[in-house]
Amino acid sequence: MDVAVIGTGYVGLVTGASFAFLGHKVICHDVDKAKIEALKKGKITFYEPYLEELVQDLLPKQRLLFTSSLEEALAKSEVIFIAVGTPTAPNTGAVDMTYVRQVARQIGKTLQPHRYYLIVNKSTVPVGTHQLVEGLIQQSLSETGTEKVNFAVASNPEFLREGNAIEDVFYPDRIVVGCHCSQGLALLKTLYEPLIEQKFNLPSSFPARPSKMSKVPFVQFDPISSELIKYASNAFLATKITYINEIANICDLVGADVKDVALGMGLDQRIGSAFLKAGIGWGGSCFGKDLRGLISEAQQRGYSPDLLLASLKKNYEQRYRAIYKLQEELKTLRGKKIGLLGLTFKAKTDDLRDAPALDLIERLLLLDSTVKVFDPLAMEELQRLRPQWPLVYEQNAYDLAEGCHGLILVTEWEQFLSLDWQKVYELMKKPIIVDGRNFLDRQRLEEIGFVYSGMGR
Repeated sequence: MDVAVIGTGYVGLVTGASFAFLGHKVICHDVDKAKIEALKKGKITFYEPYLEELVQDLLPKQRLLFTSSLEEALAKSEVIFIAVGTPTAPNTGAVDMTYVRQVARQIGKTLQPHRYYLIVNKSTVPVGTHQLVEGLIQQSLSETGTEKVNFAVASNPEFLREGNAIEDVFYPDRIVVGCHCSQGLALLKTLYEPLIEQKFNLPSSFPARPSKMSKVPFVQFDPISSELIKYASNAFLATKITYINEIANICDLVGADVKDVALGMGLDQRIGSAFLKAGIGWGGSCFGKDLRGLISEAQQRGYSPDLLLASLKKNYEQRYRAIYKLQEELKTLRGKKIGLLGLTFKAKTDDLRDAPALDLIERLLLLDSTVKVFDPLAMEELQRLRPQWPLVYEQNAYDLAEGCHGLILVTEWEQFLSLDWQKVYELMKKPIIVDGRNFLDRQRLEEIGFVYSGMGR
């Protein structure tokens, strides 16, 4: 099947590469010509495990193509995925639909008569966007005088985790689609058949198929429900993390260990263990944006979603718990050297969007601390984002630790587990560590002599 993907950001590139691997001919479009030229050479502009390797393998086979010409992208395509950015609008929390609107109009100007097209919203979009896109396409067709174009608009939300996108796209929990057109639904089912039936094998170096996985649910809803499922899913997961962080704070007060509490809770099948890891809060490009988007949807209709508002508020408060724990030991942080182990909002990504590290650094600088940072992937990105911040950028964890009065473990990079912690202890001026992810070996660190403080431990 011929497929076009409009937008080569995180969602678009993962989507395009996966369909190409499954045997479809995919052409990805982006207005950024420099990005397109890089992709043609197999270079991607962000880090995601296995993705660049997948793209480089597909390029010589001519199953994955890249272009900055929308006409070229749509020339033969039966299915057109819209995967452009939908950022949060400043001040309002609503979703900025500028790029979706632009693409819908451009698609309408490019469609050819006497053909059937299925346009699929892959971007995370507000409820009713399928109607908006359909109307804008129809408007453009009328303006250009193009007649006898048969098209439908569907919703097909993505459920990708940064750092685990290859596993999520090839071994998904479910495939959600929303479309009123039977022909469009049939196209989507054909497109996804290899995933539904799991009729493929990834290279041996890629993540293995889960042992009990044999078939993926392909679930069909009306487009409005399909659009809301993505928001509802992410809002629930974000709230679940916020909840266990609240329990962690209570554990600190009463003397319990949140890791034990979470284990005991997670064994209840009604609750489950996933997303019950306490820490300094979630970040990234999805949870905050989707929570705000869902809140905005409700408020526009006169409803106050108090639980979601509280979840958002408490998450950002949670970030500063690490600083409060340092203050308990050091009292004032003025003039103290504080090191941040990790910067990205999670491991296996170079993404700093809404990363807790940014809020921690900003607060520490306001407290007149000297802030040292180290991350395996995100150092250059932080310098680009915050060139005005007077930070000390170190090239490894040992240089970071030297002379520090305290360390905060911000990102759960695996390499931090294998550090020579005795050496780290000897390099520090005050051996205090706040484990913001409850990731490190508390017993081992305390045996060395560290003052260890976890979250809810």
